[in-house]
Amino acid sequence: MGFYSDRIVPRLVDISCGMSLTEPLRERVCSGLHGRVVEIGFGSGLNVPFYPAAVESVSAVEPSDLGWKLAGARLAASTVPVERSGLDGQSLPFPDNTFDTALSTWTMCTIPDVDAALHEVRRVLKPGGTLHFVEHGLAPDAKVRRWQHRVEPIQKALAGGCHLTREIPALVQSAGFAIRDFDTFYEKGAPKAMGALSLGVAEPVGR
Repeated sequence: MGFYSDRIVPRLVDISCGMSLTEPLRERVCSGLHGRVVEIGFGSGLNVPFYPAAVESVSAVEPSDLGWKLAGARLAASTVPVERSGLDGQSLPFPDNTFDTALSTWTMCTIPDVDAALHEVRRVLKPGGTLHFVEHGLAPDAKVRRWQHRVEPIQKALAGGCHLTREIPALVQSAGFAIRDFDTFYEKGAPKAMGALSLGVAEPVGR
């Protein structure tokens, strides 16, 4: 981790992901969260205002100290107890079957080993638990996909390793989840290459 990754990227993410156009998506993806929640890629706490009343507590997994610092005002205003409980989504420090629900927003694009992270989420969810996610990834249209492959190296360099071409539904399913309530669309106001989104709820298979 260098100066740019430690001190600049968290601020860029706080600004770019904190735009008002993301708020309806955050409200939508947080709907249905309940009980004990694990949130991977907590960032600067942009989801905090959208936690529903049924959420009892949130265990926040976030590697960036600056990201956590930037979340301060949102945490202070939250009626839901939130604790920074882990640094690495690829290795969660929780026992099996701990959480009722899990949350990931614009996170799977950046985690180096997203498959490991999803398997960890599956492990710590209780039987019948659900993963709620909204992520950008590979677009449904060939022309947009070509542009994504072209600009991805720049995106990764500028945005802390963020990938544009990950196939989010396939990754979630291959980690042992069945997806329900799924929607794929382009985010309003965003370039299509950056704004091809997958939003849904996934349930571990065989739990």
